[in-house]
Amino acid sequence: MDLLPTPATQAGRDGLHTLLAKPRAAVIGLDFDGTLAPIVADPEQARAHPDAVPALAGLAPEVASVAVVTGRPAEVAVRYGGFANVPGLEHLTVLGHYGAERWDAATGEVTAPPPHPGVAAVRAELPGLLERAGAGHGTWTEDKGRAVAVHTRRADDPQAAFEALRGPLTELAARHGLIVEPGRLVLELRPPGMDKGVALLDHVRRTAAGSVLYAGDDLGDLPAFAAVEELRSEGVPGLLVCSGSTEVTELAERADLVVDGPEGVVALLRALAARLG
Repeated sequence: MDLLPTPATQAGRDGLHTLLAKPRAAVIGLDFDGTLAPIVADPEQARAHPDAVPALAGLAPEVASVAVVTGRPAEVAVRYGGFANVPGLEHLTVLGHYGAERWDAATGEVTAPPPHPGVAAVRAELPGLLERAGAGHGTWTEDKGRAVAVHTRRADDPQAAFEALRGPLTELAARHGLIVEPGRLVLELRPPGMDKGVALLDHVRRTAAGSVLYAGDDLGDLPAFAAVEELRSEGVPGLLVCSGSTEVTELAERADLVVDGPEGVVALLRALAARLG
C-alpha cells in the first residue's frame, strides 16, 4: 500500500489536513505532461502513466472535482490520457490550452472560444524565422491549434538551441499579440491571458472548493502554484506538489511536497484514494 507522505511546510500540512477532513469540498488539479505522463522526446508519443487512470478513478468519486490543467488541446489530452468513458471519472474535467478549452467527461464535449488570429500569423512566419535563426537539426515545431510550440529536446545541443531561439521567438510573438511561455526545452507562442493559474482559479471558484491540491512539473505550472497561494491568502487551504525534475528547480523550491515524477504522483493519488475510500 502506498504511504501518504507528509508535506514539508505547515501550509501544505494544513492543505492536506483539510482535504482529508472534508474531501467532498476538495479540488484536485493536475498537469498532464511530466505529472500524469512521463516526458518523452516526441510529445506526440506521450501517454499517461499506466496506473494514472486507475488511480484517478479511485480518487475522483471521493472529492468535489478532478481537473487536468494542460497546455495541450483538451481533446489531445483526453486521448493521450485515456480519460474518456472510464467508470469513476464521470465528472472529470480537462482544461486544455491553459483553460481556453474545456472538456467534461459527463458530456464528452469540448467548449472553446474562437482562436486568436495571431496564432495563424505566427504559424505562417515560423518556418522562415527558424531558418534565418539557424535552428539546427532536431529542432521542430508542434502545432497545438490555439498555440505553436518549438521544441529543442532533439537538437544536437538542446539548451543552446533553446537559448538561441528565445529572443527571436519572443519578438515574433510580440508582433502578433502573443507571448512566449518557456518550458522544459520548449518555447510556446500563445495568446496572453491564458495560463494555468487563471484556469485553476476559475475552476476552484466555480466549484466553491474548500481546499485544493495542485501537482505540476514545469515552468508553466508556476502560475497555478501562484493561484493556490492566492487562494490560501483568501482562506482556502492548499497543497502544492512538484512532480520532481532535475530540469526545473523553481517548482521544487516552492512546493510543499516533492514526489518522484509521474510514478510519485500516481502513488500520491492512490494513497489519497485509500485514505478516503
